Amino acid sequence: MIQYSLKCAQDHRFDSWFQSAEAFDKLKAAGMVTCSICGCSDVQKAIMAPRVRPSRTAQPAQSDAAPEDQPQPPARLSEPASVAEQALSELKREIEKNSEYVGDKFVREARAMHEGDAPERAIYGEAKLEEAKQLIEDGVPVTPLPFRPGRKTN
Repeated sequence: MIQYSLKCAQDHRFDSWFQSAEAFDKLKAAGMVTCSICGCSDVQKAIMAPRVRPSRTAQPAQSDAAPEDQPQPPARLSEPASVAEQALSELKREIEKNSEYVGDKFVREARAMHEGDAPERAIYGEAKLEEAKQLIEDGVPVTPLPFRPGRKTN
């Protein structure tokens, strides 16, 4: 296993584990490496310091520094790093909790609700840019989300 520090085009920084360097390259090429904060798939490896472990027989170094002088461990991978990222994370959590994910059927469901052919409810999903523009031109109330829905797998 290898841990990489990553950064997306929006300059969000996060860490992720991969089976190998080749596994990272294959997943990235397939578009499956996405920002854990905004979902952007334009992700690059960030500069990082290597972590080298001493041998198992080496004695731990004694330090005179107080524990508060020691560097703190990094935040968990899933924790947002800034107030803005925390707000986006909370927004995503609320939308996912209070809305129905309809995936690529979003355009059809939104139009059916607008025309009265389906019961009104809170939905979110995915649409191509041209389809979303057409919904707006047709007066269907939609708004883009500042994140990508998590991929549903099963």
